[in-house]
Amino acid sequence: MKSLFIAAALIIMTPLSPRTAHADEGMWLLNAFPSEKVAAKYNFKATKDWLNHVRLSSARLAGGCSGSFISKDGLVMTNHHCAHSCIEQLSKAGRDYIASGFTASQLTDEVRCPEIEINRLIEITDVTSRVTAATRGLDGQAFNDAQKAVLSTIEKECAAGSDVTRCDVVTLYHGGQYHLYRYQRYQDVRLVFAPELSMAFFGGDPDNFNFPRYDLDISLLRVYENGKPLLNHDFFKWSKSGAQEGDLTFVTGHPGSTSRLLTISELEFLRDTQLVKSLLYASELRGTLLEFQNRGPEQRRYSEAKLFGVENSFKAMKGRLEALQDASFFGKKKAEEAAFRSKINRNSKLKHEYGDAWNEIAKAEKQLKTIYNPLLFLENNRNFQSRLFGIAKTLVRASDELPKANEKRFREFTDAKLPSLKQELFSEAPIYDDFEITMLTFGLTKMREALTADHPAVKAILGKRSPREIAEAVIHGTQLKDIALRRSLFEGGSKAILASNDPLIQFARLVDPEARAVRKTYEDSIEPVIKKNSEKVAKAKFAVEGTATYPDATFTLRVSYGKIKGYLENGRSIAPVTMIGGAFDRHTGSDPFALPETWLKAKADLNLQTPLNFCSTNDIIGGNSGSPVINQNAEIVGLIFDGNIQSLGGDYGFDESVNRAVSVHSAAIPEVLRKVYHADRIASEIAP
Repeated sequence: MKSLFIAAALIIMTPLSPRTAHADEGMWLLNAFPSEKVAAKYNFKATKDWLNHVRLSSARLAGGCSGSFISKDGLVMTNHHCAHSCIEQLSKAGRDYIASGFTASQLTDEVRCPEIEINRLIEITDVTSRVTAATRGLDGQAFNDAQKAVLSTIEKECAAGSDVTRCDVVTLYHGGQYHLYRYQRYQDVRLVFAPELSMAFFGGDPDNFNFPRYDLDISLLRVYENGKPLLNHDFFKWSKSGAQEGDLTFVTGHPGSTSRLLTISELEFLRDTQLVKSLLYASELRGTLLEFQNRGPEQRRYSEAKLFGVENSFKAMKGRLEALQDASFFGKKKAEEAAFRSKINRNSKLKHEYGDAWNEIAKAEKQLKTIYNPLLFLENNRNFQSRLFGIAKTLVRASDELPKANEKRFREFTDAKLPSLKQELFSEAPIYDDFEITMLTFGLTKMREALTADHPAVKAILGKRSPREIAEAVIHGTQLKDIALRRSLFEGGSKAILASNDPLIQFARLVDPEARAVRKTYEDSIEPVIKKNSEKVAKAKFAVEGTATYPDATFTLRVSYGKIKGYLENGRSIAPVTMIGGAFDRHTGSDPFALPETWLKAKADLNLQTPLNFCSTNDIIGGNSGSPVINQNAEIVGLIFDGNIQSLGGDYGFDESVNRAVSVHSAAIPEVLRKVYHADRIASEIAP
């Protein structure tokens, strides 16, 4: 799934609504797993001890992926595309690990990733009563301020000033519940193994989001603690027998977000505004990146991760838009909401408490539409696509936010968030001027197009200069690639920022008031209405339906269950397992169907009947990338990396008959580690 689900040209299924949940549907909370339901269907009961072991053996990559601990020495398995940025950042001219792959022959060869943070979930605490008590009787800005204050306070108390503890209050059921997730934070993460991109993404776009597949989308990382490999007590052991058709499978990971419980007005905003604008933006950005890559092999190397992400996002959003544009599906969603609201309105008590919630959300969505362009391009502007501008913006914001009381700051600057913010701010990842200029020029140009040249913010930010002129001046003139300078500006606070003559710092100061103004409008007038009334919708559903269903995904640890199973596509039966030999049959010698030389040379040594990929009925979404697939003994049998084309509507519903998760088979991994990459040290560690 390449972190985000990748769409194809056509939606050929109609996702079911969450209220018709059946079969193997569900991204279940660890503390609310339907053990009895699974036992009734599969004759296996997930005990508390089993779930605790699963929790402690699972890993989260803070940047947006999942993973798993797979050895006593802190080895972590995830996808190649989840470690893509690290692999690229460790590369340089003449040493391109994206193209050639990376294998640490010895422990001393393992190299630290500049920005990867791995989290392990230690504890979940229900803090719903405390959060709702803080906002009771409040509306508008007062509601939002009180809620953000109590969330920041809870997180600070939980972390207790420790940089190795991460605490996040998570909103579940869109405000129906609030849980505190306490993680162990690991920031010394080192690259151990990654195959060539041509094997990790074999088949490229033609095969992507399809099945059968023949990919080795894997990377191995290691967590270090105090300079040594983590002494690890909980990890998933490797299955000796692997898995085959019909076997029960569990996926434990961190699905990013789903929209199965949103109201119709929220879905309409996604369909008619957000997805349309985002698709147009991503399409133009993709063209800019492709042009940049034509400048030379070096430009291609250090822009590859950006292009990879943009193309994936584009296809994901395209699939979501097509799902929402399906008249039959959307009609079912509208009918479902109307029926539920009718049920609420027939009960005078429920109508009084919750009946107006849907209309209030609709009004807020309408208001959001009026400020969406400035909000997107000034505040949520992806840092104008420039990493250096993002650093400058963070430094300027930090100088204003950090002197405030913790509960008064923007949420991204609270004490609980500072360790991750500092890791990114002081990252040693290389930065390239020509790429920065191209990206900043693009971002400023799109801002001017979206807001028009007459918009006060555009006039204030651009003045008499063109986007290109500004980009060249601030990128060539800035010294922010110097990490020591970043630290001095961060630690020097507002005095250092105000005294700085760095052109990029000065430019970020120019942008900041305009960005803050539109953020304030959103946070004071729109966000609190959506939050408060989403809580009402959730409570109405609890009152009528209880909490037997699962909440929408929130990039928190979930478990789904299913089995290895094929499906029918256009009358054709799709077998659920592919073999290594199939990759050689698919090899044409030309991209994207060109196997790397390492594989071609090893063909005679490989067991071509070894399973390579498989599909299963597990319910997954973007963020599950890198999730382990385990059996009932909590042993590794696979590694999630994608879904099939029928799962494109997975953001809004699930159809067990055709939705499939796609994984690397556990049998293939030690086979190719030993025979293709001669990585016996690593293979013996995971599958002795």
